[in-house]
Amino acid sequence: MKDALQQGLEPIFDLNNVSYSYIQNQLVLNNVNLQLVRGESLVILGANGSGKSTLLKMLCGLIHPTSGQILAFGRELTEKTLQEPNFLKEFRQSVGFIFQNSEAQLFSTTVWDELAFAPLQAGLPAAEVRERVEDTAALVGIQSLLNRSPHRLSGGEKKKVALACVLTVNPGVLFLDEPTNGLDPRTQFWLVEFLIALREAGKTVITATHDLSIVEDIARRVVIFSEDHTVAADGKPLELLPNRRLLLELNLIHERSHFHVGGSRHHG
Repeated sequence: MKDALQQGLEPIFDLNNVSYSYIQNQLVLNNVNLQLVRGESLVILGANGSGKSTLLKMLCGLIHPTSGQILAFGRELTEKTLQEPNFLKEFRQSVGFIFQNSEAQLFSTTVWDELAFAPLQAGLPAAEVRERVEDTAALVGIQSLLNRSPHRLSGGEKKKVALACVLTVNPGVLFLDEPTNGLDPRTQFWLVEFLIALREAGKTVITATHDLSIVEDIARRVVIFSEDHTVAADGKPLELLPNRRLLLELNLIHERSHFHVGGSRHHG
């Protein structure tokens, strides 16, 4: 991140002293300062309850800071700015959010309808909607599922459909909340490979997880949250992940665990 800023890259998200509490005086995020640069692949690490999911929801405009400021694409991200039709449309087409529970974002009768929903909402003509659905289904490998009910799919299939739903509007920024939760090994491997491909295609990919096994493969930058809901470390995976004392302090490993860095399938 510091390297990117030194190269003059403008942040697309800029968080200044951001705090959030669902209940008064019970902070879920505590005075967070963070900048996200276009095209980076970032993993937000932290133990359960450290505030990772809350941060992603905030960056997507689903909730707003109790205090502090978030700038998104040069504009302050608030309830008021999201009521401006032009900004709302541009923001929603620029940012995609994959929920931890895929079931939470699937609501249509068929997978085809799920994939068509966002392009239709964007006002695209029917022929273009059809093309986007077919192209995205092929990209994610779910052509055979298009006429199925999304609620009758396996967990891995639902994850692929949820990802495809977001990709139909081709957002430049993707946020994924604990994407490997509940996935079988084959689907998890597929997802990691797919996230690498998105990174190589120039997408900005921000993933919140406590799954250390995927971090070195998918991230070029890691931000680690502490259990007091603030940023404890920010750097490259090979700088932070070997720091066993840090991972122990932040409750990311157990003292008897044997997590090792350096065995990833991809380096870049």
